[in-house]
Amino acid sequence: MARYYDVHPENPQPRVIAQVADLIRGGGLIAYPTDSCYALGCQLGNRDGLDRIREIRRLDDRHHFTLVCRDFAQLGQFVQVSNSVFRLVKASTPGSYTFILPATREVPRRMLHPKKRTVGVRVPRHTVTQALLAELGEPLVSSTLALPGEDEPMTQGWEIKDRLDHLLDAVVDAGDCGKEPTTVVDLSGPEPEILRRGAGDPTRFE
Repeated sequence: MARYYDVHPENPQPRVIAQVADLIRGGGLIAYPTDSCYALGCQLGNRDGLDRIREIRRLDDRHHFTLVCRDFAQLGQFVQVSNSVFRLVKASTPGSYTFILPATREVPRRMLHPKKRTVGVRVPRHTVTQALLAELGEPLVSSTLALPGEDEPMTQGWEIKDRLDHLLDAVVDAGDCGKEPTTVVDLSGPEPEILRRGAGDPTRFE
């Protein structure tokens, strides 16, 4: 059974955030809120966590996992950013965007797109997510909590707990955080390519 953490959306309780971070460090898989819907998250390097996310979402090896980072400086440790891309990404963070970029050697091979050697990165605006990232001191490996065959992601923590209780180690509930996933932009090629239109305004990349 998954542990259930009821967290204040604007003033997350430090003791609860510390407990969730410890669970993640111990190999746990969580569902947590972001500024663009709930996501599944585990620690960087958690092979079992990656496999469990793939199983829950029925993902193939071409899926881009996302490193959810605390800030732009942390993001820069895990992806290669040219000067032109730097300006684009910097102007759009924090926010509801996921960027696909060439990965550095800091990223485990199992997370990379098998042919492109790219990975997704984002900096969220959500207060609870930011508190958790600050406590962890490293990015969260994440994937949108969208179940196979369903048109919309789940938006309520209690519903996630009810349906995925046996598949997760914890659910962090900070209330409704919306149901629109991030806008995904591939910046690994010569021109930006919008792979998914979502919560972030895509016009600056068109």
